[in-house]
This record gives sequence, C-alpha cells and structure tokens, in this order.
Amino acid sequence: MARDDTPLLLGIDVGTTNIKAAVHDLHGRVIGTASTPTITHYPRPHWAYYLAEELWERTVSVIRQAVAAVSRPERIASVAVTSMGEAGVPIDAHGDPTAEVIAWFDTRSQPQARHLDERFGKDTLFATSGLSLQPIFGLCKMLWLRDHASEAFARTDRWLNVADYIAYRLSGVCATDYSLASRTLALNLATLTWNTDLLSEVGIPHGMLAPLMPSGTPLGPILPEVAEQTTLPRSVVVATGGHDHVCGALATGIVQPGSMLNSLGTAEAVFIPLDRPIADPAMGRQGYTQGAHVVPDRYYAFGGLYTSGASISWIRDIIGADYDSMLAGAGDVPAGSLGICFLPHLRLANPPHDDPDARGAFVGLTADVTGPVLARAVLEGLAYETRSSLEGLMRFDEVERPGRIVVTGGGTRSSLFLEIKATVLDRVLHVSPNEEATTHGAAMLGGIAVGLYEDVDHALEMTVSDCADVHPVLAWKDVYDATYRGVYRPLYDTLRPLNHAIRRIEAGRS
Repeated sequence: MARDDTPLLLGIDVGTTNIKAAVHDLHGRVIGTASTPTITHYPRPHWAYYLAEELWERTVSVIRQAVAAVSRPERIASVAVTSMGEAGVPIDAHGDPTAEVIAWFDTRSQPQARHLDERFGKDTLFATSGLSLQPIFGLCKMLWLRDHASEAFARTDRWLNVADYIAYRLSGVCATDYSLASRTLALNLATLTWNTDLLSEVGIPHGMLAPLMPSGTPLGPILPEVAEQTTLPRSVVVATGGHDHVCGALATGIVQPGSMLNSLGTAEAVFIPLDRPIADPAMGRQGYTQGAHVVPDRYYAFGGLYTSGASISWIRDIIGADYDSMLAGAGDVPAGSLGICFLPHLRLANPPHDDPDARGAFVGLTADVTGPVLARAVLEGLAYETRSSLEGLMRFDEVERPGRIVVTGGGTRSSLFLEIKATVLDRVLHVSPNEEATTHGAAMLGGIAVGLYEDVDHALEMTVSDCADVHPVLAWKDVYDATYRGVYRPLYDTLRPLNHAIRRIEAGRS
C-alpha cells in the first residue's frame, strides 16, 4: 500500500457549549474529531465563569482523542485555535491564571460599562473600536477585575483571549489576532493598534494586552512537553487563529461584501463582510458591532442574537423533553399556533436595540398552550429576531444587501428551524455541509501559516463545498409576515419600560 504523506491541519474551537478539536485534510475533510462540554460555573444570577485549567485540560483531552483517530499523526503540520470572543484569561508573569475567566455573556460589569459611557460616551468609543458599548466586552471585564479583585489584578501580567490562552499553552508565545482583539473595546479598528490613550485613561497597563498579529501568523513550534501531553508531533507549528464566528465565515467563503453568514450556535451571528469600517454612530447606538475579519484588509458588520441556541436549550430544559422529541412536537404545531410570540432577550437585547436591561418574554399565553406550542414559538421568535437584526443593518448605505446567505452551526441540524427562518426572512438559505466550520476555519489559518495554502483565495479554492438549499414554505409566509409586523416589531418597545422597572426593583434588593 502506498504511503500517505498528505499534510493535515488541526483546528481547535473553545466554544460556549463545547470544546472541539478536528483534524482536517487540505480539502477540508474531517479525518479525526472529538468534542467535550465546556464546564461553566454559575455562582449567582447574571454571573458565569470558566476556570482556565479546566479549559486547558479539556482541550488536551479532545486533541488526544482527535489525534488518536488519525493514521500517522506526524502528518499534522499546524494547529490554530478559535474561541468565543469577549472572555479573557488573566495570567501572571509565570503564565498562571490570577482569576476566574469571566464568561463572555456574564453581565456583572454593567457598572464599568456605565462608567465608560459617562466618562467617554458611547459614540466616542464606537468611533475608535467599532463596538456598541456593552458590559460583555473585554475592557469592561478588566475594569471589573481591577475594581473587585485588586490583588489578582495587580498580579496580572497579560490578558489573553481564550483562544490566545490555549495557543500560549501550546507554544509559550503570547499573541492575539485582530478579530479577537476587536471584541475588547481597546482596539483602534481604523489603525489595528491598541488604543493606548484609552488604556492610559482607564488605568490599564499597555503591556497587559498581548502583541497584535494577523490571523494565520506562525507563533512557533509546539512546546516539547505539550507535544508529549497532547500526542501531537513536535514538528507542529502553532499559529494565530481568531474569533469563532469569523473563522466560520472564512471556512464557508463569506469573505466578500454582498454575502452573509448566519452562524447558529449558542449565540447567533448575522455576519456581513465590509471593505472598511462604518463611521456612522447610529450603528453603535443600535447595538451593532464591527471588527476585523481574519482575512487581510476585510472587516465585518455584526448583528445577531446573544441567545439563539441558548434559547432552544432553555425551553428544552423547561419542557423536560430531549432535543429530538421537542422538535418533533414543534413540527406538529401549525405555524404561528395560538398567536404565541417569543422575544429572545434572555441575556441582553439584540441589535437593533442597545439595552443590557432587556428581558425575554412570551406574549399571547392562554390555558390552551402546550409545551410543543412554546417550543415552536421559540423557534419562530428566533427567526423574527434574525429578520429584525438584518433589516436594521440594511438601513446603512455601506452594507451591501447579501445576495447569498450561508447558514452553519449546530442549529442547522433542525430542518424545521431552517424552514421557519427561510420563511420569515423570505430568502433561500444555503446550508453549509461543513459541520465543523469553526475548527475548519482555524485549521485553514494554520495551513496558511505554514505555507500549505498560498493565501486565503487558494485555501478557499481547495476547500469550499456545495451547499444544500432550504426554501421558504409558502403556506407559512402570510401568518409569519403578519405576526412579525403586527406583534413582533412593536414588542420590544412595549415591554421596555416594564423590563427596566424590573431591573430597578431587582437592583434595589441587592
């Protein structure tokens, strides 16, 4: 039998729900893969954190499992890491964590966000960072650490995004890419440099933030002791990766304006590439964000939902059904059944609303409502929210209407959910066959770093596959359009004063 010397690429995705490792060949095919749940600790309402060592141990475990499925693992040439944004690992000069890793969706740093607003103003921060000020961003978490864990903050030498931390454990090199740096509030998006003036103003040492590098930059060889621990070959080169949604956009070919990625994970991205950042402050006032793509000289506009898959998991747990039976029951319910409408603001409001005090809601409840009806309403509410987020983005002249919408992520496993989304959006959805788009995007960046791909275009030529199309269901269109216009669009504004009153009452009890 001929000896197979084909190079392989390892991509790692440290996500909100799972940590995955997948070995890909140069055409994007998965050779070996493994996944394990991400351990998340919930000490009190609105708080959540990870432990850096648990993230590392689970990453090592999935690497070992993925590598075990590969014949001749010495063919693995590179590894790159992608992760959720907005979560950072503070480490001391020896590389040891100084504090817990505050989860990206943790909102304990609302006071720090309010202070930044009062001191600088949301428009000023948007003008430099491209971000709508929210408590989830990295700078707010750094300030919370300074204000509430001063001893840990004093010992902190570096603040590494989660993907950066795993790459550091693999290589011993501290670095971050522009796409993850875009989620800190501290990056000047126009110059792709750290905003040292802002850092000085708020008392964050400039050196606490890692050196900036383009995605797909080689950091160096894997550490010998880590190679032994992970069973990776010592010849593996560790490269910079990027933000998970952005790596997924790379893997699915969403790199040019006029296309859109709808990434369906725990959170959901409405991701549209841009040639340049948008300066209009109205974009930030509506909760939209921007950032640097993992592709050179490309940017993106970012809408979507903070709780997409999280809303589905939430209603599944409440109903007490497994995922498949819950979706089967929802599929037996007519579209818009009983007029129930769900607002999926379980953590924050989603663009085009900038409101960290928002809350979710069901409206239209009656005694006839059953679990399957609620499940269907959740799927429909998520689709309405996607439409709302996309329509808001389309109001900006610089955003080109997407001629092609590619859908990827765990949510694509539900044909019912995809049909509801296609109908509400009144668009054909192109479902990527790449179930491991995020790890694949990271692996592609590793391949670029070691020269197995000449550039992004070469990588895409070798890897992008045909998509399956999901069409709108014409029988559902009228009821969905009427519900969206007559109920869903006014729902947030109607509930806003009530939700803010709830927040004030809650704050008064704490």
